[in-house]
Amino acid sequence: MRMADFDYTLPPEAIAQEPVEPRDASRLLVLHRGDGRLEHRIFRELPQYLRPGDVLVVNESRVRPARLVGEKEGTGGVVELLLLRPDADGAWECLARPGRRLRPGQWLVFGGGQLRAQVLPSRPDSPAGVRRVRLVHEGSLDQVLEALGQVPLPPYIHRELADPERYQTVYAKEPGSAAAPTAGLHFTPRLLEQIEALGVAVVPVVLHVGLDTFRPVTEEEAEAHPMHREYFAVPPETAQAVNGARARGGRVVAVGTTTVRALESAALETEARGRGPVMEAGSGWTDLYILPGYRFRAVDALITNFHLPRSTLLLLVSAFAGREAILQAYQVALAEGYRFYSFGDAMLIL
Repeated sequence: MRMADFDYTLPPEAIAQEPVEPRDASRLLVLHRGDGRLEHRIFRELPQYLRPGDVLVVNESRVRPARLVGEKEGTGGVVELLLLRPDADGAWECLARPGRRLRPGQWLVFGGGQLRAQVLPSRPDSPAGVRRVRLVHEGSLDQVLEALGQVPLPPYIHRELADPERYQTVYAKEPGSAAAPTAGLHFTPRLLEQIEALGVAVVPVVLHVGLDTFRPVTEEEAEAHPMHREYFAVPPETAQAVNGARARGGRVVAVGTTTVRALESAALETEARGRGPVMEAGSGWTDLYILPGYRFRAVDALITNFHLPRSTLLLLVSAFAGREAILQAYQVALAEGYRFYSFGDAMLIL
């Protein structure tokens, strides 16, 4: 499968640099998979497309303030780390700048010594650009990061946020992501209350967004791209809600590609145990890579943002709705002035 078939021209000015206010004032492009029909709406009108018995599944992962700016011990040279995830031996995988100049054994200092990091040898199977460090600090790491760290914005966002909470969903609870599950940024507490009042259950999963959010697909063949593992959890009450919706003819509406990957990972694990099509709760590390041709087991409808060309996220939504339908919808969105990517507008794929 050629990545060139998932390319399109995205003008830089189409990439949103700041979120709209209020959150649910963003635009919503509705794509009907059955006939390719498009509708232009506002996100707060989403409840008109939901019905009693549906289940809305959200990713409760919270972006960790894991961007650290410090200095090299001894030289004072500026260094920046973006913590990605803890490794099995207690070390942390991270992105580093300037990464190539860091040597194993070197110490990095943050916050005047409140946090120190020793550079470790990279693993042979580590993705390109990923370094490993051992962190030394007093108290909990979450407390240290809250004091010293910054919420990492994507590299294509060139403006600082006045309120860092604007890069968190209103339901974010579980710290662990390196980037926001951005489809959820459009929801407000009031909108969620309206949805629940319709008889739609709102239930959580967790998938901590990791390295692949920052890594472009560089291979010409899509299948050759190595997916980084990310932690996910589908709790029992969510599995029960999904199964209940299935039994009564309701739909499972996933908020974001991260939610899709969490639900589909749990469904695949259940199927592997010979228990499908019923979904069981599950958690662990997933490297599920969804390409066109994938058979979806858990998700009936998808709320998502507009994704970058040649990205794994564009591949996933193309698997869900069809490559031609997605690319045609994107061209319409560009022509109509929709805003793309993290702070941009949304799509509802039915």
